[in-house]
Amino acid sequence: MTDTTANAGRIPAETTAYAVILAVSFCHLINDIMQSLLSAIYPMLKSDYGLDFWQIGLLTMTFQVTASLLQPAIGIYTDKRPLPYSLPVGMGSTLIGLMFLAFAGQYALLLVGAALVGLGSAVFHPESSRVARLASGGKYGLAQSLFQVGGNFGQALGPLLAAFIVVPRGQSSVAWFSVAALVGMIVLWQVGTWYSNHRKANANRPASIPKQTLPRRTIVVALVVLAILTFSKNVYMASISSFYTFYVIEKFGVSVQMSQVLLFVFLGGAAVGTIVGGPIGDRFGAKTVIWFSILGVLPFTLVLPFADLTWTVVLSFVIGLVMASAFPAIVVFAQELLPGRVGMVAGIFFGLAFGMAGIAAAVLGVVADARGIEYVYAVCSVLPLLGLLTIFLPDMQARKISAA
Repeated sequence: MTDTTANAGRIPAETTAYAVILAVSFCHLINDIMQSLLSAIYPMLKSDYGLDFWQIGLLTMTFQVTASLLQPAIGIYTDKRPLPYSLPVGMGSTLIGLMFLAFAGQYALLLVGAALVGLGSAVFHPESSRVARLASGGKYGLAQSLFQVGGNFGQALGPLLAAFIVVPRGQSSVAWFSVAALVGMIVLWQVGTWYSNHRKANANRPASIPKQTLPRRTIVVALVVLAILTFSKNVYMASISSFYTFYVIEKFGVSVQMSQVLLFVFLGGAAVGTIVGGPIGDRFGAKTVIWFSILGVLPFTLVLPFADLTWTVVLSFVIGLVMASAFPAIVVFAQELLPGRVGMVAGIFFGLAFGMAGIAAAVLGVVADARGIEYVYAVCSVLPLLGLLTIFLPDMQARKISAA
């Protein structure tokens, strides 16, 4: 086991490095603005390129499956051989992907751009999640929330920036956002320097190897349950992020620009939920947050397909807020199940999130072509029922209290 993975287990004795956490959160914001631009400009691409819904879904799948396939592999590799300066390299891939999206003249080049943005995310998420944990000072839920909320705000801002910059000025204006990617590369270089120095400073400390305190069967069952819960959350989130603009345009007749604003409301709620979920998980346990977030959102998802425009806006905000609070708790829970495997866990669950959402987007696109957008939301409304599986998760909070 490397010094980094060992130190990740005993970092609580150190102070919380908020500047580092906020730096990776800021770069997460930039990274996810770039990502969300893709889905935010779908209505424009659909019109300009004459795309069907299945082609829209394939764009999402290309981006998210590229990220999902590579993230676990990168996480496992960097658990053994950390790569502090891989972070700015990942952001560089995102920058190149943006240029493809800005100047693509055909659908195939849009797919290349989506794949490059996905590659950037695959590199960014495992290592930056590790940096957030190393800098947490033991406040793992708070650190994950601060890290992830940057991404949520980035996802929320993407549609607004698309609505007021890209839609009026055209596809080529996507290239303007390469400046933000360049800023992210500079910040991530500084983060990489802190990360490298942190490793050197801890290189001579005696290794404290974290131990698994649960039976192997319990760990496997818990990981399967967490994967299923991630599936339910991200399939529903994919139905919103990929098709919500089309849903409100078709059902309520709003303009493309207004549809982007309404998507911002949902993603803004998700950002608030992410920042709230982590500290609550630190206080009451990750399992409590997962119960509330996955199963608790069910009444709202069931009502959404029958709501008018005003209530659709309200419900989408509430759904984003409640559902998004689960992911920091899921990541921290999995890291506690597999101590010392921070990169692998982050890679698997961020990758799982991307992959499931990407496949779901493609499948839901086919369903939308066949049965209509409203049918998609009626089907997805029952997914939070899978939150009942939370009962099979071990009570880690009680174990901590007992051990203390």
